Amino acid sequence: MKVYQANEIKNISLLGSSGSGKTSLIEAMLYESGVIKRRGTIAGKNTAADYFPVEQEYGYSVFSTVVHVEWLDKKLNIIDCPGSDDFIGGAISAMTVTDQAVILLNTQYGVEVGTQNHFRYTEKAGKPVIFVANQLDTEKSDFDKLVEQLRESFGSKVALIQYPVNVGVDFNAVIDVLKMKMYRWKPEGGAPEILDIPEAEKAKAEDLHNILIEAAAENDETLMEKFFDQGSLDEEDMRIGIRKGLVTRGIFPLFCVCSGRSMGVRRLMEFLGNVVPFVSDSPKAITTSGVEVAPDSNGPTSLFVFKTSVEPHIGEVYYFRVMSGKIHEGDDLTNTSRNGAKERFSQLFCVSGQIRNKVEELVAGDIGAVVKLKDTRTGNTINGKGCDWIFPAINYPAPKYRRAIKAVSDGEDEKLSELLTRMHEEDPTWIIEQSKELRQTILHGQGEFHLRTLKWRLENNEKLPVEYLEPRIPYRETITRSARADYRHKKQSGGAGQFGEVHLIVEPYVEGMPTPEVYKFGNQEFKISVRDTQEINLDWGGKLIFINSIVGGSIDTRFLPAILKGIMDRMEQGPLTGSYARDVRVIVYDGKMHPVDSNEISFRLAGRNAFAQAFKEAAPKLLEPIYDIDVLVPSDRMGDVMSDLQGRRGMIMGMNSERGFEHLQAKVPLKELSSYSTSLSSLSGGRASFTMKFASYELCPVDVQDKLLKEYEASQQDKD
Repeated sequence: MKVYQANEIKNISLLGSSGSGKTSLIEAMLYESGVIKRRGTIAGKNTAADYFPVEQEYGYSVFSTVVHVEWLDKKLNIIDCPGSDDFIGGAISAMTVTDQAVILLNTQYGVEVGTQNHFRYTEKAGKPVIFVANQLDTEKSDFDKLVEQLRESFGSKVALIQYPVNVGVDFNAVIDVLKMKMYRWKPEGGAPEILDIPEAEKAKAEDLHNILIEAAAENDETLMEKFFDQGSLDEEDMRIGIRKGLVTRGIFPLFCVCSGRSMGVRRLMEFLGNVVPFVSDSPKAITTSGVEVAPDSNGPTSLFVFKTSVEPHIGEVYYFRVMSGKIHEGDDLTNTSRNGAKERFSQLFCVSGQIRNKVEELVAGDIGAVVKLKDTRTGNTINGKGCDWIFPAINYPAPKYRRAIKAVSDGEDEKLSELLTRMHEEDPTWIIEQSKELRQTILHGQGEFHLRTLKWRLENNEKLPVEYLEPRIPYRETITRSARADYRHKKQSGGAGQFGEVHLIVEPYVEGMPTPEVYKFGNQEFKISVRDTQEINLDWGGKLIFINSIVGGSIDTRFLPAILKGIMDRMEQGPLTGSYARDVRVIVYDGKMHPVDSNEISFRLAGRNAFAQAFKEAAPKLLEPIYDIDVLVPSDRMGDVMSDLQGRRGMIMGMNSERGFEHLQAKVPLKELSSYSTSLSSLSGGRASFTMKFASYELCPVDVQDKLLKEYEASQQDKD
């Protein structure tokens, strides 16, 4: 294979909702460019892109797939991204190494929530966008409605390059208003006839051609002056204007294809090859230290690993983009992201799905793959000698679905842990949490289907049966008033005994609150003389304020750390439900010790028990985690979604319209979100999406707290 340079390479993410036809489009591109000799189908389970067993089982793309085609003496690296929001990690990874996004639309369904989500990610990443209308040969296709929705959602920057002559089962032709020609295909698709525009379509084509000229001219001052002088632009000028508009997101061209019958695919690839900016013309990558890195083949060698995959019969495959310099087969490089680990690139590949072509060299801007690296992960930067660049890690969305996971058979927990770690490396949006607090392994993901896919792989590929359980909720305990307690620990068993007595006060702590000089409990007053204050930021959130108010040497200073340890022991297992306690101020003001029998363990136990007694007397309350929920929902389903959230004890915080959808913000307890992604999909017919983010801990309602206390007491009795 020819070694392509940065001014001959285009890197493209292929995005779109599930069912928009991305895999079929990739198959058609590979066929038209000669990479494959026969087009596969999803039903036939023989496509180049969806080759993993789990993808063939479900008929969905689960992983992003890298392909390349050579077209018009240029190399198009295309990453086919999963359409389901559950697998959004693949799209985000792809956009870190590509310079152009193509968003495919199913003309039966128009602009879907997946379209909105993908566009939002391109907006955040600053990537150019080309829209492609697909499945124009289906009965329910409505191209005019699609254009209306696109402009309503994304504004007047949407510019038609093509429109269909006849939509529906008889679809076989489009008018191209850039070239001002009609393209017509035979039933089997492939190479089209290129014809003059029919008389009946000329007026419409001329109008759209003039609109496209103005849109192209708006992106370049020279072209704008030429347009004003001449009243028009030629095709080459229009290409220049469109190219510049793509880079600045000043224009979103719209094309027409029928990927299943390979209609319009060649023309789309021609546009990608001729008009889309090359790697060399795209914005430069920036390192974590702010260095701009140009895709210069003569620069220092630097690679960014954007995807890791465990593939059938091969093992781990690492996909990377050459950010600078060149990489040769046999090169030794350094993983700067992992403490300078050495890696040898013994074999290099250019890939097209499961088709791998061995190459000896790849240069700046190109995308390739390597096998058998020792200590590399997704998001790592690997450099040549003398280069210390590190590119930013990939920023994935927060998870929104969680389940506890365990092996069905006892004794296979270690194997499960190893497999989960490996799967996280393949898809970093699978997050594994070994929760000491909840005493469960919690698996976080993007949705029910996301986690169901992982379970399928464990059970079918790894032969490890697992089960999902309802995850426990990380409640917190706190107090709502002041209380006092004392406790004497005394133990005598021959020889030296144990003795320690601690008197303390507890009260709820709020940031910045003063320490009173006098506390009153019943008819007694307790004067406080602050000798030392420790502020402890707890690992699980909140604070513990520990105040030494010992006067007269009733407890030696050397025993105070032991008292604090005892209090921390009980903070880690709160008296109410065994949950972590937080936001408490403890004042140790008195106690007793013995000249012989007092030791650290005595005061640790005395501090622990005195704290537990005082905590229970201080009107303890449970706090529950509250999450901010952002829901994007079609307007016609807004009422159902709002009612459902309110039924989950949700508090609606705001709502607004966004590009044809309703954007709803709410605060909802985590306990009520266990199955929310499934319910939302059911309520909206799969047309809504949401994100969730931890907001705060708030007091549990009394009925919820009472129920939890009873459940905890019953569980403790069962243990006894």
